[in-house]
This record gives sequence, structure tokens and C-alpha cells, in this order.
Amino acid sequence: MNTQEYIALEDRYGAHNYHPLDVVLTSGQGVWVYDIEGRRYLDCLSAYSALSQGHVHPRILQAMVDQASRLTLTSRAFRNDQLPLFYKELSDLTGYEKSLPMNSGGEAVETAIKLARKWAYQVKKIPRHQAEIIVASGNFHGRTTTIVSFSSEPLYRDDFGPFTPGFISVPYQNAAAIAAAITPNTAAVLLEPIQGEGGVIIPPAGYLQQVSAICQQHNVLFIADEIQTGLGRTGKLFACDHENVRPDMLIVGKALSGGFYPISAVLADSVLLDLFAAGEHGSTFGGSPLAAAIGRAALQVIVEEHLVENSLRMGEYFMDQLTEINSPNIKEVRGKGLLIGIELYPKAGGARRFCEALQTEGILAKETHQNVIRFAPPLIIDQATIDWAMPAIRRALTAP
Repeated sequence: MNTQEYIALEDRYGAHNYHPLDVVLTSGQGVWVYDIEGRRYLDCLSAYSALSQGHVHPRILQAMVDQASRLTLTSRAFRNDQLPLFYKELSDLTGYEKSLPMNSGGEAVETAIKLARKWAYQVKKIPRHQAEIIVASGNFHGRTTTIVSFSSEPLYRDDFGPFTPGFISVPYQNAAAIAAAITPNTAAVLLEPIQGEGGVIIPPAGYLQQVSAICQQHNVLFIADEIQTGLGRTGKLFACDHENVRPDMLIVGKALSGGFYPISAVLADSVLLDLFAAGEHGSTFGGSPLAAAIGRAALQVIVEEHLVENSLRMGEYFMDQLTEINSPNIKEVRGKGLLIGIELYPKAGGARRFCEALQTEGILAKETHQNVIRFAPPLIIDQATIDWAMPAIRRALTAP
């Protein structure tokens, strides 16, 4: 079968809830992927940062194969020998006392919301079912019915109501708006330290510190969604680390598995996570021995291969190279580490056509919010590969 035949099959039998580039991939290794006709591409999306360790990392693959040959799933009805080690290694790395593993990022966000509400009723003594959580406009935290209830993107929510109450939206990058929105019923503030899906929106320096201080002053939990920005993507272990901010809850996913398996988690100290009683929350696959073994290997690769440091170094280099492109199409280049957005002027005709042009040059990137191209290659990328890519990126972005 050729590319068009695969596309025709997908269009006929699959739901049309995505608009992918018309490339059919069949294998990958490191920063490279290959389509069914043998063409090679540089992956500059990393499955929205899930592949930070690169495609089919041999160490994570071996951990997966070894564990899959022994024991894949117990459910949480029984204990297994991988999960306690995963817990400890996650705590040792992040400094949080405990974690609660789930599968998808959306599930982890839902977990954090439930935990914040229980804390509100049990500890802060907010009247039952009156807790409010402050969120930011332009957010993307997932696609469940509760999460889209507080999205400001019409595409994500317009046809999916009625909506879950209890969320107050304020402008992103505006700490004063958060302070003004706090009431006696405010349980938490939930933010992305950088809005990835929103267009790689980076708040001004000091914003996260201000938000953290406001939350502490008003006895409100600060929850950071680092599903996309965490585990080295921005050149620090967590994006909040750029401002030395330690949220009360931190949500991780994507790179927690190196792209092999859906793994997410909520990190917090015992005073919060011990509020969950047996039976109140759970997941059949969350914390499975297979997930735990893969997660352990994924974390070890990040640390032992110095991917956080490489992200900072290569991110600065890549940003410098992109900033030097002289193109009337480019409005702004912004980013931290290897999470970079190129915003185009509206008159450029949208980011999609530039992503299609990049595809013909052997580079896979993806548009977000119509006028932004996101570059987020695996954190293992080196300078020689960036140098290989830059002439093609320049050609694509300077095209009329």
C-alpha cells in the first residue's frame, strides 16, 4: 500500500477528530522517523513532548520487553514489585514526598482537581460542593468533559455542554487577576507554567513567583500542569524551576514514559496525597508493573543521559538560529529549552502551509492556534542535527 491508500483507509474508517499531516510513518529511531516509502524526517514535535528521550530508546525498550515477559498488570487490588521503586525514584528526583500514578495527562488533571476539592472540604473547610478552582484563559489541560468546561477555546467546548461548574477563568500572565478572583471558596489555582497548546505562550519573569505567593497568602493550593513542559523540556527539570517555585501539586505525564506507554502522575507531599482514602480514586492500569518499569527507565535516561542540560544548551542554540531567520512571515520566535514557537503574521496565510513545506524538506513540525509553528524535538538532539535542519527551515519560512 502507498501513502494515499493508507490515508484513504484512515479517512474511511476512522473518526475525523485530528487533522494530521499527510505522512504515514512506519518506524523511528532517536530523532528520526521514516515513512512507508522510505523517506526520512526529523521529528520536531516529539509527540507533543512524550518522546523527549527519542524514538524507541533502547534502554526503555529493554525495560518494557523485560517487564512484559514477566508481569504486565495486577490492577491495584494487589501489590507489585515495580511500583514501590517507581514511587521512590520519582520522589528522589522531584523532591515531592508522594505520587499518584494514572495513565493519560487528562486523567492526572482530573485527579488533581479531585484532590484539591477534597482538601478544600476536609482541610480548608469550604462548604461542601462550593469549591472553586481558578484557571487561565488559553489553557489546555485535556479533553474530558470537566476539563473542557474551563477551556476558553470554542472548538474544544461549544458542542460538549452542559459544563461542570466550579471554575473561574482569568487572563493568563496576570497575577493581579488571580488575586482579584480569590474568594473564601477558592481551593486552588491551576496553571501551565508555559502554555504549549495555546501557542507556546511564556509568561513574564516573576509571574509564577507572584502566583505562588498569592496562593500562600490566601491559603490556596497552587497546581502546575507540567505534562508537556516537565521532565526537562524547557531546560530545567520543571518549568517552574526557572523561578524556583515549588507548586503544592505538580502534574506530569508524556515524557514520563518516553513514548512507550501512557503514564502520568500527580506529585504532592503527604499532607495532600494522604487525603485520598482507599476506594475514593483509582485506575485499572495506573501504576501497573509495566507502567512502573517503563517509567523508572524513562526517568533514569533523563538523568543519566543529561537530557535536561542538553535541552537547555541545544534550546539556546536552536533559538539563536531561528531568531536569525530574516523573513517577513515571522512575527516572533519564543521559547524555553526545546519548547519553541514561531509566531507568524496573519498575512502569512497560517502556519499549516509552512508545516507542509517543512514536511517536503524532511522536517515534521505542527501548527498550533493557526499562526504558530511549534518546534519540540527530542531532548537528545545535537548541534549537528540542528545545523542540518536550519537550511531547510530557512527555505520553508522564507517562502512567499
